[in-house]
Amino acid sequence: MKRPVRFHDLEKLSAEEKALLLKRTESDLGKYIEKVGPIIEAVKEQGDKALARFAREFDRADLDSESIGVAPADFEKAFASVDADLIDSIGFAAESIRIFHEKQMPESMRMTEVRPGVFCGEKSTPIPSVACYVPRGKGAFPSVVVMTAIPAVVAGVEKICILTPPGPDGRVDDATLVAARLAGVEAVYKCGGAQAVAAAAYGTETVPKLDKIVGPGSPWFMAAKQMLADKIDTGTPAGPSESIVFADLSANGRLAALDLIIESEHGPDSSAFLVTCSPEVAEAAMASIPGYWESLGEKRRGFSETVLCGPFGGVVLAPDEDACIRFINDYAPEHLMIHSKEPFKYLGAIKHAGEILLGQDTPLSLGNYVLGPNAVLPTSGAARTHSPLGVYDFLKATGIGYVTSGAYDLLAKHARNLAVYEGFDGHALAVSELRKKISADSA
Repeated sequence: MKRPVRFHDLEKLSAEEKALLLKRTESDLGKYIEKVGPIIEAVKEQGDKALARFAREFDRADLDSESIGVAPADFEKAFASVDADLIDSIGFAAESIRIFHEKQMPESMRMTEVRPGVFCGEKSTPIPSVACYVPRGKGAFPSVVVMTAIPAVVAGVEKICILTPPGPDGRVDDATLVAARLAGVEAVYKCGGAQAVAAAAYGTETVPKLDKIVGPGSPWFMAAKQMLADKIDTGTPAGPSESIVFADLSANGRLAALDLIIESEHGPDSSAFLVTCSPEVAEAAMASIPGYWESLGEKRRGFSETVLCGPFGGVVLAPDEDACIRFINDYAPEHLMIHSKEPFKYLGAIKHAGEILLGQDTPLSLGNYVLGPNAVLPTSGAARTHSPLGVYDFLKATGIGYVTSGAYDLLAKHARNLAVYEGFDGHALAVSELRKKISADSA
């Protein structure tokens, strides 16, 4: 007998119960931190040998230390084996993602005259190298390849590597290799989870040491990133999937429920809520979900049931629209979809969400695959302070200044006053009359 979809009536919940609704499965990484330490140390000390051992242990993969890297011939085999329609769809997605991120690129350099004769600006430079992590534990995800690698290619990163767990046969998923080549990346390495983060942070005989790692992953992956944050830039915190589907009084509850299924099927550690102030919408959604489960395969149905019947998912009934919006902003979801005949009216009120998809014809499936904006998004409330993955994650800005001789005196006067007050004698000396004397003497 199926478990019922979890129902949460906000008006009847205590403050503690409301706070529990905001938690995610990875809110406490303590138990993972303790376990990933030895994995990290092993990769640091043993390199490829450790990667192969962990592939056999964790991924049940037939892999040795000589086959960590993907050979060029594997790409050709992948293109020969993947269905032409799927290759076309990967290419379609890649094109949308590339167009969006090309438009996102800032000027390579800009200068502004902030005062007469005083010019300030900045130039953008790509970071040297990056690891794009593509998980595989709950499936194969060529979509993550194009979402992570294409912005890096557009930004001009010189060294881009894809790290992904091998399958039981010791190979990388064929569609993942197709996506890698279509994205413009040929360097693919077989390592996953915490050991992948360690390989990128320290380098091994095969995997190069890299400056940054991006992409979504399990709590093991997130824990390793937390532990190695002083060794490698760990980028946007992107853990297990989460979503809120907001349905107002005009929404179709059956359609809203259909979209609630999307993120709930990612895994048992996902989070997914339908938030509404309409009892009718809530009832229609809850009545529809068991029927939708019947259309899912056994694995995905099990994941969705675990999420929607457990503490990290279900239907939330709020007393009014304002309470719905407050809950959404408090939750700061990775994905937010708005079901309404007038979805744009809520856009200004939503302060914290990784992405906002508007209207019943913009389901999360489109955002995850082919829409264009990046689907690697901040999780666990990080949308309060973080942005989606984008070209800015692969660029760094350098400040630029230029002061003409005619503008120098005014700036020097104010800089000297501040330097004297703060007690920096050398700062003050550098903008004193001594500077003019030295310049005059050398003229």
